[in-house]
Amino acid sequence: MIEIEHLTKVYGTHVAVSDLSFRVESGQIYGFLGPNGAGKSTTMNIMTGCLSATSGHVRIDGYDIFEEPEKAKKLIGYLPEQPPLYPNETPLEYLRFVGEAKGLRGEELERQIRSVTAQAKIETVQNRRISDLSKGFKQRVGIAQALLGNPNIIILDEPTVGLDPIQIIEIRALIKELGEHHTVIFSSHILSEAQNICDQILIISKGRLVAFDCPDNLEKQMLRSSEITLTTEASQEEASQILCGIDGIVDTQLMPREDGLLGIRLETDSDDLTALSRRLFFAFAAQHRALLEMSLKKASLEEVFLELTEESGELAQEPAQPQHGEERQGDSQ
Repeated sequence: MIEIEHLTKVYGTHVAVSDLSFRVESGQIYGFLGPNGAGKSTTMNIMTGCLSATSGHVRIDGYDIFEEPEKAKKLIGYLPEQPPLYPNETPLEYLRFVGEAKGLRGEELERQIRSVTAQAKIETVQNRRISDLSKGFKQRVGIAQALLGNPNIIILDEPTVGLDPIQIIEIRALIKELGEHHTVIFSSHILSEAQNICDQILIISKGRLVAFDCPDNLEKQMLRSSEITLTTEASQEEASQILCGIDGIVDTQLMPREDGLLGIRLETDSDDLTALSRRLFFAFAAQHRALLEMSLKKASLEEVFLELTEESGELAQEPAQPQHGEERQGDSQ
């Protein structure tokens, strides 16, 4: 559906996007993650044809966004980080204006306005001035305008930034609903959003793509070590003998306690913590030594994010050179 090939954007000596390549398939929700200043908004503006590229290609369903902008842009609905709203208009007036700009007319325009106001759940405020709406409703109006024209792809830049907790929950639910009928790409620097919503996650740092996978695989592949802590009545010698016969343990710490019990911290590279926990339980039971406590700690997506973005920082210090020495031009929407 979307193909990004060797995309680069340079401002003077600053490389905002560096040789970025990835492919987005239809019918999934993609999270585009990275710290502030990583190049997320720049990439999205190029993908939607709002910004030129120094080099590289963006193809939307086979249409090059630079060479066939009209055909490519018809397939995209875009909500920038700052929604392009007219505060003195009502949502209905604004949506009618946007719909006409997208080529909709007559009954088809009115039908689509009814449809997107229902999808974005803004019927109750559709006749109020946009300037009087809460930030959450303004975001919904922005999403509604992106849905006009029934585009296959919805691109949302930081759709929950600045919202209160209730509004964030509502926008996340809306994104999930949109994912049932559209390909959705949204940017964020909040890891929990992507973990709860997305089918696939792209992590960008210093303008470079550093990871692209589903949330579970990112956790498994990038930070495989997990931790199991135990409390047992076994002695240090007994515990050492029991643990030496169990595969998947890469490091062991024995911590005698003042109450006579033994604390154990295990680091493991096992993919199946549940199976390993069962083996530990039965190994201690076989020696008639009780396990009084057991807890599991798995690598979080936040840890993956920090590891990836920190590792990429050193690489990104070298500026990428524009390819072919020319600027790719994108028409404004």
